[in-house]
Amino acid sequence: MKEKEQEKSEPTGEGDSTERRSRRSRPPRKPQGQALQEALGITPEELKDVEAKLSVIKFLDYYSEEPLDFAFKDRTIDQYVTKITEKIDKFEFGGEEDKLLKKGFEDKKVLEAVNKIKEKTEELASSKGINRSVDKRLRRLNLVITGPLLGIALLFFVLPYFGIAIDSFIMLPLICVFCMVPQFVRTSVVKKWVQFKEETRSEFYTNNRDDILVLKSYIGEVLANIRLHLLELEVPLELIKFSLFNRDYEDLNVISQKQLKGMIEYYVSFAYPEGMEPFPIPASLQQQYNQPIFPESKKRDKAEKNFIVLTEMKGKDGVISNYVPSLKDNLAVNINQMLSDSKFSDAELEFSEIIPNYSADTAIYCLCGEVTEISTVNVCRWKDKFNFYLFEGTQCKCGDNIYAISLMDEEDEVPEELQEIFLS
Repeated sequence: MKEKEQEKSEPTGEGDSTERRSRRSRPPRKPQGQALQEALGITPEELKDVEAKLSVIKFLDYYSEEPLDFAFKDRTIDQYVTKITEKIDKFEFGGEEDKLLKKGFEDKKVLEAVNKIKEKTEELASSKGINRSVDKRLRRLNLVITGPLLGIALLFFVLPYFGIAIDSFIMLPLICVFCMVPQFVRTSVVKKWVQFKEETRSEFYTNNRDDILVLKSYIGEVLANIRLHLLELEVPLELIKFSLFNRDYEDLNVISQKQLKGMIEYYVSFAYPEGMEPFPIPASLQQQYNQPIFPESKKRDKAEKNFIVLTEMKGKDGVISNYVPSLKDNLAVNINQMLSDSKFSDAELEFSEIIPNYSADTAIYCLCGEVTEISTVNVCRWKDKFNFYLFEGTQCKCGDNIYAISLMDEEDEVPEELQEIFLS
């Protein structure tokens, strides 16, 4: 593996050029929705209905399993609630089963349960001395630390002009301190947050069990609705794969599972009714749905959950000059869905050309605090509408893989469906 990475980083003449052209010439993988429409004759409206219901499920499922990830994230929750409410309201214009879903949403007071859980997470976090989200704390600490350090560095450059000599043996240790202090602080904050989640997860679930069960009960209703609709359309149920963080819903088959920090992510599909023969899978879809969310060369043993988004990005024509790395693990489901709906190709520029000022101060960090070494850069095209970068890091010493996504140009217009990922 290291030899391959080394070969990619060093120019090898014509052979390297031929290899890069060969990789780009591979036919792109069609987005899941397009493949289903073409092979099964599903209308775009029917597919959008299934996708809308799955998006409701994915948020409520993750929220019910990891509510602490949403503490002090009012804007994120408001965006989710707005989108969910819009989708639920549209159920009023569907069939009887969809109208029952809307009624169940209101009768169970799902939004009230979401708000109660949010209040309880923030009360618990505040009682432990945590009063803002990890992203905001990291940004604030970065400003607090970087400002004085830059001031001290400026003094060392200015003092010689006033005849005050600075010994280089003093400068070198201070430069090391300037590089290490921000990393140390980031590592401490992230570790403290992870430890807090681990220590309070069981306690929080026990104390808020009734509200969490409201969400899980409604998730079960929506899953049953989707499954019934797919059976009516005679869609092979094996083709509809999605991820959940709870496997205890009815009529699901667990395809695989991935161990994450303190939790498990399950990849599932719907089960056929007992005694029912599975619908045949069209030949054109056999290969398509044997592939993972990422292309074959990007397949990893661990689930893709550790996503960093380069927010507040500044850059032009594919070259990034400034950004703020923000952990978006609470949007992992949405990001994975965005990737599954995208076509991948190798970036024309090398990573050193895309982010020429990549350093310890602007580095992408693993959750353990180590700097992530970027090994692969892809350009992803979402639904033939929008391009963005996907940066893949080499596996960290702690065993995790980190992925980062970014706009390619600060003036790019982000589709409404993806604004939560790139702009929140």
